[in-house]
Amino acid sequence: MVNILIFGPPGSGKGTQSVRLAEKFNLTHLSTGDMLRAEIAAGTELGRKMSSIMSKGELVPDEVVIEMIASKIDSTKDSNGFLYDGFPRTVAQTVSLEKMLGERGMKIDTMLVLEVDHDELVKRLIGRAEVSGRPDDKDTAVIENRIEVYREKTEPIIDYCRTKGIYQPVNGMGTIEEIFERLSSYLSPLV
Repeated sequence: MVNILIFGPPGSGKGTQSVRLAEKFNLTHLSTGDMLRAEIAAGTELGRKMSSIMSKGELVPDEVVIEMIASKIDSTKDSNGFLYDGFPRTVAQTVSLEKMLGERGMKIDTMLVLEVDHDELVKRLIGRAEVSGRPDDKDTAVIENRIEVYREKTEPIIDYCRTKGIYQPVNGMGTIEEIFERLSSYLSPLV
């Protein structure tokens, strides 16, 4: 099974593209935020543990997130692999993910990074706010901060994956369909 990381700054379209890619290539879309909420809603032992941590305003520890992903991998059948959206967020998480995958005879196959011009990101986020009503997409100061946080947190992961030879920049400019076709051309040989 393949393991693909998809990255991009806020507004790059990674969420939209992840759903489409997962469907086209029969991949399991792993959004850790969605997974956390599902575990809590299902009342699983892991969900109760995470709910307790989050109710105190604390971040869920990396090992708990890795355990949740491992559980999903172990229970997934009839999939060509996994598409990670929003994870890992640090180099330490990347190393933990590699270790857990290695224990299952798997590896991270590629890291696709959507590259989008700064002005286009801001334009997309403001446009998204008009459609979705998300308050974090309306304020340009908040948008600028989110983009900066992404750059600060993600650059080390990109550098790490570049040294591993799995970093793949992808032009994230153009229509949803054009970007989808570019991403698909990188995935086709892997899946």
